[in-house]
Amino acid sequence: MYVGIGYDIHRFVKDRKLILGGVCFDYPLGLSGHSDADVVLHAIGDAILGAASLGDIGELFPDTDDKWKDISSQILLDKIMELVWEKGLCVNNVDVVFIAQEPKISKQKKKMERRISELLKVEPERINVKATTTEGLDSIGRLEAAAAQAVVTLTHNS
Repeated sequence: MYVGIGYDIHRFVKDRKLILGGVCFDYPLGLSGHSDADVVLHAIGDAILGAASLGDIGELFPDTDDKWKDISSQILLDKIMELVWEKGLCVNNVDVVFIAQEPKISKQKKKMERRISELLKVEPERINVKATTTEGLDSIGRLEAAAAQAVVTLTHNS
């Protein structure tokens, strides 16, 4: 078994869609980033890369390369999974926490888990999405940013 941890944070901005865990949210702000800034998928991707000893998202998809500008994080996760499968590994489980004062994700949580499971080619029961706030503290608490942290385990393909 291989374990990886991932973390990502992005600033809220106007005139941008908010995408979390591959799901579009009806929210007046989106997240700023070189790609679509899906902090949930970025944290999961980095955790997977760490568990597989494949570096990190910034190395594979640098924000200095226009090839990745405005790309869907779902495509980036597909590319990460291709590398993982080439190493003979597969995702065992994912535990991810979305960290923000807003939006509340409870109504979309199961949809996020299903989408993540589709992207990773695992059963939805192996994906856990949860959320927390920072109780009004720091940039997240001031509604300036949102973050996510993920832990992933990988196993050898059987």
